Amino acid sequence: MAEEAKKLIQFKNIVKSFEDGQVVLKGVSLDIYENEFVTLLGPSGCGKTTLLRILGGFLQPTEGKVLFDGEDIVNVPPYKREINTVFQKYALFPHMNVYDNVAFGLTIKKEPKDVIEQKVMRMLRLVNLEDYARRNVTEMSGGQQQRIAIARALVNEPSVLLLDEPLGALDLKLRKEMQHELKSIQQEVGITFVFVTHDQEEALTMSDKIVVMNAGEIQQIGTPTEVYRRPVNEFVANFIGETNIIDGVMVQDDLVVFEDKRFPCNARGFEPNEKVDVVIRPEHLDIVPRGEGMLKGVVKSQLFKGMHYDTVVETRAGTSITVKMQVSQDKPVTNNGEKISASGFLLDVEDAGELTDAKVIALATAEAWDAETEEPVSIKTVEYDIEPKTGEYSVTFSTAAGTSITVRALVVRENRVESTVYQEEIYAMNFFKKVEDIQESMALDTDLKMWANASAWSLEDENEQVEITDVKYDFDPETIVPGVYDVTFSTEGYEYKVSATRAAEEGSEVGLIFRGEDLHVMKKGGFR
Repeated sequence: MAEEAKKLIQFKNIVKSFEDGQVVLKGVSLDIYENEFVTLLGPSGCGKTTLLRILGGFLQPTEGKVLFDGEDIVNVPPYKREINTVFQKYALFPHMNVYDNVAFGLTIKKEPKDVIEQKVMRMLRLVNLEDYARRNVTEMSGGQQQRIAIARALVNEPSVLLLDEPLGALDLKLRKEMQHELKSIQQEVGITFVFVTHDQEEALTMSDKIVVMNAGEIQQIGTPTEVYRRPVNEFVANFIGETNIIDGVMVQDDLVVFEDKRFPCNARGFEPNEKVDVVIRPEHLDIVPRGEGMLKGVVKSQLFKGMHYDTVVETRAGTSITVKMQVSQDKPVTNNGEKISASGFLLDVEDAGELTDAKVIALATAEAWDAETEEPVSIKTVEYDIEPKTGEYSVTFSTAAGTSITVRALVVRENRVESTVYQEEIYAMNFFKKVEDIQESMALDTDLKMWANASAWSLEDENEQVEITDVKYDFDPETIVPGVYDVTFSTEGYEYKVSATRAAEEGSEVGLIFRGEDLHVMKKGGFR
């Protein structure tokens, strides 16, 4: 935005909370200039529509000021603001024709009929509906109804037009057409448009300025080119289009290391050897013969998209560990009106010497209950003689009434896999589970990691956790039967999304090349 442009709207530290305690906006400050096309972009629930409704006067902020042309308008009612709004549901009057819908606001103001006709017909010409003035709005298509709503909002000559996801109800082809029409209309009338959407392509196509929001806060403000090519954090990079984000280290100015290789880049202001995120957009990667590649990998998948191929190339598979899951369908033991159940379990040698009754009960998920009332019954005694060495041991759980059950405990050595190539280590335990535990799990991948106590960490810094991103197993959770199953946990491999113009055979070994100027380096965790 040119320096001489005038600030028309200023949000100053806007906070909005509701009666249920939910804070939707967390101190938002934003300047909007005359004749700008500004898009508030973000996922559902990020606060963009709330901010728009505060500007329109439909909501009051909990804290903060809204200045319009230098004047605080927080307490100014909507009908007294030089602002009109177009919603996703256009709210046209079905009993009126196109002309009367557009003229409605002017009629309420009791403007002369000849003035109304001049203004309405000018707006209908602007939205290419001049020949439809006497047609009923219910006979118009979705795109035409949207243009009627825009004409009705503009005919009152507002200084600002607010558009709350007005293209959301249109099909893809019509949305694209209307994106260009809206931009053209904004340039023609020369007023400020504030547009709300969660559609990244829409924002990139139409806007002079994009305001990216998440969880009630502004993440980045910039031109479409700035937010796409130079995102400030991982959220923006992932939200605005497809991208690849790789862990890297800034060795020095203009030199970054990732995948154990050094690459020139245009990045300064980082500390020597600072850990960073490196962003490469799919269209900035090219697939070449393996020997010519700056990175080397295997084609994992490819999808034809008409003008290009969406290709995924894996350059490293991550560090994996496979454990055994023994699944049983033990029936509870019934005695004297009581029931008791427990499962076999595994534990590491180093943990076997630090057992308590409570821990053993937890490991075996042992429980007892009254067979008739299903009220819980206390487990009175836990008998075991587990030694800190590998082997199979018996564990018996009993109630005061003598109802008991015996299960197996397996003591095993630590199950670890170390990768000197990737400088990381992964750990997981073999474990027992019941059929119903598997079938009733609401988040099986998460539960499998918890049951196996799976974790991974850096060999360079044991305090640095490495995320386990992939869990694979050889069973169907819905139809699982008692038996022994393999469960494999893996740390993140490196996969690159590539927008390729040529097809590459799945499974083929290829190289990837890119230009240093197409690498964008971000601080870890991003910044405001």
